[in-house]
Amino acid sequence: MSYGEVMATLEELGSEQTKTIFKKHGAMEPLFGVKVGDLKKHLLKKVKKNQDLALRLYDSGNSDAMYLAGLAVDPKQMAKDQLQHWVKQANWYMLSEYTVAQVAAESPFALELAREWMASKEEMIATAGWSTYANYLSITANDQIPAEEVKCLLEKVEQTIHEERNRVRYVMNGFVISVAAYYPPLTDKAKRVAEITGKVKVNMGDTACKVPLATQYIEKIEKRQAIGKKRKTCIC
Repeated sequence: MSYGEVMATLEELGSEQTKTIFKKHGAMEPLFGVKVGDLKKHLLKKVKKNQDLALRLYDSGNSDAMYLAGLAVDPKQMAKDQLQHWVKQANWYMLSEYTVAQVAAESPFALELAREWMASKEEMIATAGWSTYANYLSITANDQIPAEEVKCLLEKVEQTIHEERNRVRYVMNGFVISVAAYYPPLTDKAKRVAEITGKVKVNMGDTACKVPLATQYIEKIEKRQAIGKKRKTCIC
């Protein structure tokens, strides 16, 4: 499919209802309001992995096209400056915490960028950093994970999460869950941090979304006997 054909299809698939929901979650214009399921069903199978098209879709500035770009791009082919460009253009959490973070996590620059972004004064970039690290844990062999650094990050969460910026609190909470779920050497440490931090308050706007209680979430993973089970890909 050509760029024009993809954009036309996105417009056809969009709906005012979905657009309104996305905007309540923080999405910004331009966007058509296309459900993620429809992106995968009607477009991704045709677009597949297409690097040039994906990069152009992201640069369109259209939120639906940007999300599709994250599904169609090959993370291994992404240059560091391209990922830096992507994170600066991500203007709401679906793009920063999912699209950018998932692509960055599977790129050759995962930890390098995660560390840089986590320290950013810009909220959306910081959230991308924490989410990138969390996603990296989910797909990476344990012997390639820097244990001492992850331990230090857990301690940082314990000490600062309740004073952090709104969406940063959300992704920090998710980071604790990811450590517990995907990195068994520090599962017990993550569980202790979850108990100490307790309920994390995040302003979710005019939506029905809730912040998962990390202790309960980890307990459910343990009951499924899924601790330590890695994912083949974190892009979804």
